[in-house]
Amino acid sequence: MWEVRVEGESLVGLYLCVFDGDDEIDGVEVGAYTDFNALRDYVVRELEGGHAGIKFPIFVLHSDCDGKWSVEDATKLLAELEEIVNSLKTRKPIPFTSEWQSKVARDIGLTPKSAFECFVDVDGEFVLMRIHNLVRVALERQLPILFQ
Repeated sequence: MWEVRVEGESLVGLYLCVFDGDDEIDGVEVGAYTDFNALRDYVVRELEGGHAGIKFPIFVLHSDCDGKWSVEDATKLLAELEEIVNSLKTRKPIPFTSEWQSKVARDIGLTPKSAFECFVDVDGEFVLMRIHNLVRVALERQLPILFQ
């Protein structure tokens, strides 16, 4: 667990990672839990017609607290993410969900061209692509993705 600081406010952040024993293979600092949920809320509203989990149950319905996506989940999640990414790339940009995301975008000179580019991780990378890559690592290694 890590923290995101926004104007003196400390928010608990979500870290998704793949471990092999004690060795961390890869991880994504997604942002605050509220940011991850804003992404999932957008997916539900825009891609699932307001019916959570009807098209993307692995991505949308998994609890965001400590837990994991199993290797079996990761196989299904990969297909879900590919459809989500492709859909968001065709949609108009939306405002960033957090001030820290706006700041990161300004710092790296990001002007989103699609909704896909409006969801970034703490490093300013597109969070859906980072999660997609993490899923690929999990599948290659046959290891779960941990929520921390």
